[in-house]
Amino acid sequence: MLLYAGTPAPRNYPQNTWPFRASSHFLYVVGESVPGGWVVFDEDRATLFMHYPDRDDALWHGAGESPAAVGDRLGVEVRPLSEVEAAAFGIDACTVAPPRGTDCARLSEVLQRTIRVGRTAEGDEALRDAMIAARLVHDEVAVAEMRVAADAAQAAFAAGRKHAQPGIREAAVRGRMIAALIERGMSTSFHPIVSVQGEVLHNEHSRGTLRDGDLLLVDLGAETPTGWASDVTRTWPVSGRFSPTQRDLYQLVLDAQLAAIDKVAPGVRYLDVHLTAARVITQGLVDLKILRGDVDTLVADGVHALFFPHGVGHLIGLDVHDMEDLGDIASYAPGRERSTQFGTAFLRMDRDLVPGMAVTIEPGFYQVPAILNDPSLRSLADRVDRNRLARFDDVRGIRIEDDILVTNDGCEVLTAGIPKSTADLDWS
Repeated sequence: MLLYAGTPAPRNYPQNTWPFRASSHFLYVVGESVPGGWVVFDEDRATLFMHYPDRDDALWHGAGESPAAVGDRLGVEVRPLSEVEAAAFGIDACTVAPPRGTDCARLSEVLQRTIRVGRTAEGDEALRDAMIAARLVHDEVAVAEMRVAADAAQAAFAAGRKHAQPGIREAAVRGRMIAALIERGMSTSFHPIVSVQGEVLHNEHSRGTLRDGDLLLVDLGAETPTGWASDVTRTWPVSGRFSPTQRDLYQLVLDAQLAAIDKVAPGVRYLDVHLTAARVITQGLVDLKILRGDVDTLVADGVHALFFPHGVGHLIGLDVHDMEDLGDIASYAPGRERSTQFGTAFLRMDRDLVPGMAVTIEPGFYQVPAILNDPSLRSLADRVDRNRLARFDDVRGIRIEDDILVTNDGCEVLTAGIPKSTADLDWS
């Protein structure tokens, strides 16, 4: 097999590039990012093709590690990058597509066949399936890296909580949290969400200012130098005190998350974990008189998705959404397909859990006008008591997310050190 790390992407002109991160499949087997690198596995031999330093490199980048030292450290034979073309791998080498089109084009040139982003070419299926099987279950080294990422996220959230006060800009809180990661030699595993507009699921802007009465939703993860990720969400009152309505809905989301986590164990279907969270949220909304009807019927009809419109989580590991570049074939078991029902269609994973697998658990409650007022969802929305819901207008969005490792007899919450109980968050 032949895997391509990819090349640094220019921000504007070629010499001004974004920080480089290798294609995850390359990173998984090599262990570190090698800009422009190619790794070849031929039976029991591994060869890394990489850039050999020239005189200009010493001037601009300092004395780097010699290719021989890199080979000794990684346990591979190292050859100059210029020899890739001469190696003439042709169509006999299997590969996995890197995530950028320009890198796929370069890989296509070397392999003399077409490689496209997000697609598996004919003949590459066996390698893709082997990569999925390997990456679905994490070994001790991977779990140790994920613990490092979880610890870094804990430090970031502590910095954010300390700085988040009425009158402070969202961007300032975000900056403090990212700084806590940079101090540890890490980066974020995705663009963080730090916003009082919690109903916007992927709000990356952080343009607002925190005010009394707001709930601040923060979704942030750390990435270790070797690429392993954490992904955590917390929601807390800016003033240090939940209103009664905020407390009711926050506790409901927390109850749903704890019930879903308690469900995680070997052999359990992840769809059932999702439905566990959906039932708890639905029961709570019925108890609060926001929803009308029988809980099982409401869940079966997807009414809960008016307020909990996404899946309960996703795979996590080397990528924050692990192997999502491969599509549903990585996250959905053979014979299973995505539902077409509103809400459940956004479930990112439907596999039976096994020891060593890592997932996130992240239920939420959101008041999204575009959903609640969508004419196509009227049959669902008719079961909402709008007058009762109006009493909860100080809640825009709440999400609580942790990283969960499946163990032999249950699960471990890798991010348990980040506070989430109402007692921890209600501190005024």
